[in-house]
Amino acid sequence: MSSMRNAVQRRNHKERAQPAHREKWGILEKHKDYALRAKDYNEKKKRLKILREKAAERNPDEFSYSMLSSKTDKHGRKIQDRGNVSLGQDAVKLLKTQDAGYIRTVIQQTRRTREKMEQEYLLMSGGSVKVLGGEDGAEQGNHVVFADNTEEQRSLSARHSTGKTASSAKDRMDQPTRKDFNQDSLDSSDKTPPDSRQLMLKKAQALQALRQDRAVRKLRKRDNETRQSKLSALRTREKELLATEEQLEHQRARMSSSIGGINKAGVKWKVRERKR
Repeated sequence: MSSMRNAVQRRNHKERAQPAHREKWGILEKHKDYALRAKDYNEKKKRLKILREKAAERNPDEFSYSMLSSKTDKHGRKIQDRGNVSLGQDAVKLLKTQDAGYIRTVIQQTRRTREKMEQEYLLMSGGSVKVLGGEDGAEQGNHVVFADNTEEQRSLSARHSTGKTASSAKDRMDQPTRKDFNQDSLDSSDKTPPDSRQLMLKKAQALQALRQDRAVRKLRKRDNETRQSKLSALRTREKELLATEEQLEHQRARMSSSIGGINKAGVKWKVRERKR
């Protein structure tokens, strides 16, 4: 009879989900979740009850010799040994030596990566002239001009910016614009010279080349910004690693008593040097 009852298709009872307007509160708690939470709450409640009973029935005159060796902090909590074995001085020195070797290896890798990226960035930037004290947004290359005084530096900066402005203005004048293309198309529609089709084709090709040039310059600018951010991150990482190596060397020197320092009592001391 039970096998026949199991053979009949029965409805699957499903628990409801969290309503849409309460999704910010997370998943809806089911009965099994509530059972686990209630069990944990009751266990903690029993444990607290036992501790209260022990505190109420405590004997103030109770004494044990272990109380002499035990310590408590300022909050009354017992300080107990965790069983950790402290390493010897030689073992710690060896570990710090290995750490210093690893840090030096990472510094060398970071330095090589930074130098490689700097060379790539100089090649991509085209090696333009860099005037000391010039504009920050100017393109920097591997050619540096040194000035003897402030007046010469200002003249070099003005000459560099004037040449760059003149060249850029000349390029803008030589390049065709959309307005010129539209004006030429209107004039060609009115007069219709024999070679108007070839002229329009040349203008369209020039306009297309201008668009491509702008797209290439935008991609190049974005690539340069990405390289600059990576270079700054590498420089920061190298600086932090160098500071870590210096601090580690300082710790090793203090452990070997080759330099002075401040002891636990706050007294400054230094190594006694031999008189010459």
